[in-house]
Amino acid sequence: MANIEQIKKLREETGISIGECNKALGLSKGDMQRAKEILKEWGKEVAAKKSERQTGQGIIDSYIHANGKIGVMIELRCETDFVAKSADFKCLAHELCLQFAAMGDEQGTLLAQPWIKDPSKSVKNLIDELISKVGENITLGRVVRYEI
Repeated sequence: MANIEQIKKLREETGISIGECNKALGLSKGDMQRAKEILKEWGKEVAAKKSERQTGQGIIDSYIHANGKIGVMIELRCETDFVAKSADFKCLAHELCLQFAAMGDEQGTLLAQPWIKDPSKSVKNLIDELISKVGENITLGRVVRYEI
């Protein structure tokens, strides 16, 4: 069984529930790195299960680069207004705006792009992480990028 300090630390680092952190630490025999990998795998499974659910709520976010020559507007959707108003959801929307302002669609499909802040993750991985944290389906709707 994992000690409470390990559980608290893993919870702070991942945002995943205490119960799930405890299970992952138990399976990893207290190895924090392995527990994070277990949680990541579980997150992928959760995201796949949630993908069929309707996303009727969400927000529109935008970003205009400081030079005034690049702008992005995105539609990020979720299942409930509660999640749409959450700080994590708003942060994801803003991160996606920054991503698409920086990368455009040069890297193929938007979801397959490597995340500019951590190329070991894709945009889809970023969305899937929040799905596993909030327990709702999240989809990227329309994306518009302007450049002069």
